[in-house]
Amino acid sequence: MRRSILVIVLVTLLCSLPPAAEAAQFKIATLAPDGSFWMTEARKAADEISERTYGRVTFRFYPGGTMGDDAAVLRKMRIGQLHGGFFVAGSFAQAVPDMQTYMLPLLFKTYEEVDAVRSKTDPKLIAALEDNGYHTFGFIEGGFAYIYSTKKGSSFAELEGQKAWLPENDPVGQVLIEGASMSPVPLGLADVLTGLQTGLVDVVSGPPVAAVALQWFTKVKYAIEFPVIYTYGCMVVSDRAWSTLSVDDKVVVEEVLSQMTKTLDRRARQDNEGARGALEKQGVVTLATSPETERQWEDLAIRATPKLVDQLGLNRRLVAEIEAEIAALRAGSSAGESDHR
Repeated sequence: MRRSILVIVLVTLLCSLPPAAEAAQFKIATLAPDGSFWMTEARKAADEISERTYGRVTFRFYPGGTMGDDAAVLRKMRIGQLHGGFFVAGSFAQAVPDMQTYMLPLLFKTYEEVDAVRSKTDPKLIAALEDNGYHTFGFIEGGFAYIYSTKKGSSFAELEGQKAWLPENDPVGQVLIEGASMSPVPLGLADVLTGLQTGLVDVVSGPPVAAVALQWFTKVKYAIEFPVIYTYGCMVVSDRAWSTLSVDDKVVVEEVLSQMTKTLDRRARQDNEGARGALEKQGVVTLATSPETERQWEDLAIRATPKLVDQLGLNRRLVAEIEAEIAALRAGSSAGESDHR
């Protein structure tokens, strides 16, 4: 009798326990090359998550663009072949148009402006991604993009007619290229180096770290010292994949990947500064821009921004808030300089 009661009690206890969480492996793609700081940090975070979840949550990475560009990765996420990736912000233009707001031409001039705006606006953009089925762990700075060329020249007259790489689905880049009277050459990122080698393109643009990591420095000879846009990205996983995790495992993954994202975000400026030095050592000559050329770029941005806001479907109120924040910072900076003088 006692034995029967004991068996009943044990069965009851076992039935009352929550089911064991199933193991989940996240397949994550990225253009970052294996061995890069990004991949080192991603693998370190994956190891910590696996350890803290006792192997229930693991990651498999596909670095170096082996799964294709951002558009290809997003398609593979939709069919469940991949669960997430590291993306440039513009890749979410269709789902969340406002992700392109930071990338309006010449929106930012300094990192002080970037930091002030991002502290207020990042949470809004993250919420918009979440509302559209993408779980992210924060944004990662890419840095200011500069123009690199195989031919000497920094003025509009010298750039005119040069063949400039136009990333796929990049309206902002198209406006800048055509506004400077260059000839756009649409290419996927993987084909840019070949384009430089064959002379298909003369001009490319991106942060210094991109010029180094993607080996552009082996073909370009000049860098124009004038930032045209601000770039950033993020790591996301699909909501469908995220929902498979238990509550406890979500806490661990959120904590570790959020910290990884902050590390990569903070490291970006240091890496870009180091890349600038590396480009100089490789013989890439930095060209200054004249005040007249800078005014031409600024006039181009002023004319183009309202059209881009409409074309890209950006939230006008959000853009106005950001522009007001930047204007206030610049006014304060100018006042401070006047007081100092």
